[in-house]
Order: sequence, then C-alpha cells, then structure tokens
Amino acid sequence: MIKCGIIGGAGYTAGELIRLLLNHPDVELVFVNSTSNAGNKLTDVHSGLFGETDMVFTNELPFDQIDVLFFCTAHGDTKKFMESHVVPADLKIIDLSMDYRLASPEHDFVYGLPELNRRKICQSKHVANPGCFATCIQLGLLPLAKHLMLNSDVQVNAITGSTGAGVKPSATSHFSWRNDNISIYKPFKHQHLAEINQSLCQLQNSFQSRVNFIPVRGNFSRGIFATMYLDCKIDLSEITRIYEEYYDDHHFTFITDKNPDLKQVVNTNKCLIHLERIDDKLLIISMIDNLLKGASGQAVHNMNLLFGLEETVGLHLKPSAF
Repeated sequence: MIKCGIIGGAGYTAGELIRLLLNHPDVELVFVNSTSNAGNKLTDVHSGLFGETDMVFTNELPFDQIDVLFFCTAHGDTKKFMESHVVPADLKIIDLSMDYRLASPEHDFVYGLPELNRRKICQSKHVANPGCFATCIQLGLLPLAKHLMLNSDVQVNAITGSTGAGVKPSATSHFSWRNDNISIYKPFKHQHLAEINQSLCQLQNSFQSRVNFIPVRGNFSRGIFATMYLDCKIDLSEITRIYEEYYDDHHFTFITDKNPDLKQVVNTNKCLIHLERIDDKLLIISMIDNLLKGASGQAVHNMNLLFGLEETVGLHLKPSAF
C-alpha cells in the first residue's frame, strides 16, 4: 500500500483528493494536515465524505509514516514550507500549487502533465501538478506543437466554474454575484500562460507566437470549457489523425467528432477535444473538470506513475447521466 499525507486539507482540491485517495485500492491515507482545522473531523469541512471516513485533521507532520506527500496549499506556501521544514530526501512530493511548475536550476520538480512528460514523471521524485486552465489549453494544442504547426497567434477563450477561485469567499465568488452572471479577468496576463508557453516551446522550439488568453468566470460550479482558434490550411482529416495519434496511448484524453458539452467531463478525469476547420481557421474545443483533470485527478494520475501503477487505477470516474 502507498501511504499518503496531505498538507492544506481544507480546500476544494483537497476535498476531491481525499475522496480519491480514500477510494484508491492501493492507497492508505495516513494524515491530512490543516492547522486551522486540527482536531476537527474531515467531514466537518468536506461533508460529502460523510460515511466514508472518521479521520480528523491534524497539525502534526509524521513524514516517517508516508511514501508520498501532497501539497494542496495556496500559491507560494509550498515553497515557504519546503524552505522552513526538513523534508526527508526520499519522500515523493506532488505539489498542486504553482510554486515549482516552471523549470529552474533551483529545484528538481518535473512538470506533471502526463500527456507531455509521462516518462520524466515515472523517473522523478518531485512533481509539480499543472494548473487547471493550463491543462485544458495545453491538451488542445500539444499535438500541433509536436508537428511544428503553431506558427500563428493562438486565440483562447476559456470559461471556468466558481470552484476554480478556491474555497475562500471573495467579491466575485459569492452566489448572489456569480449566479446569472459572467465576467472576464486577467485578460492576456493570466498566471498559467507561463507554463503553457513553457510546454509548447518544449515540443516546438521555434514557437514564438502569442497565446492570447481571455479567462472567463462562469456561473456554474465546476468545469472548464475552452475554445481556441488559429490559422491553419491543413485538411481537417489530417489534423484529426495527428490528434488521435498523439493521444492514442493516453488514457484520459479523447477526440470526439460531435460538438461536446461540459457535462460530459464534469466529475471525471477526462479531457474531450473537438476539432473543426472553418475556412482557413482551425477551431479547437477542449474541456475538463477543473477539480479533477485540472487538479486532484491529475495528481492521483501522477502518483500512479511515480509508483509504477496502472495509470487509470482509482480514476474510473463517471459523469452524471443528465
């Protein structure tokens, strides 16, 4: 059994991660650390886990009892923790914050997008889980980058559910504001652009175009629906072949010839991609569940790779029938 610990256990992604790990056949969840909730039951915060666990939050850090440590901390906090604590050298780490996503000689974290870095992840010890927007957008573009086809600016519009803003309430996450409403934020300057560009350049060294990204706040709870387009004169059948070939040996990304809708991926670890060519433009639709494929589900996928398990174990999740 793989013994796991979690730091930062009170947020949405932590709740989903706890649920996945409790139901994973090869995992024992040893502790969930939360200084603000220490002594409280997990179900006091994550009520959806009622009936599945009697565990309580702890403020202790029994590193000697675990094989892998997950960070579900706020951006910046993982790096502060690593700098202020003595973490065993042989302990595997999966960080869901953005602290180590960009390659640097200052750390050894591998960027944890399995559809890009599966082999590196299998051979690594520390993994930086990608951002949710970044996951959705990259999966829509990676096959083109591999074939050196990103030679014009990419226009991206992506709408995300309210859980993408985190569990702490803010002026734009209250129900009365978010319901029946829509707005953009951080146009052209979203923090996930850096990791998106890093991955595209990894596959296509010549990539110098802009990813013009407009993030949108949606009036639903979970999911990301991204539409992208760029100049393209190649026949759609050839483009489709390129995408199907790229994802042929990956378990969670699928190419569909039908115009998809967000409910097809919510509550799953899937990414659905739909392609259309209109005049000289290639339209790409990519969608994921931001809390699963965009966060906790991908973290479990990375854990499976780190420990040599079958990639889909613990992730056979089903969407709603309606």
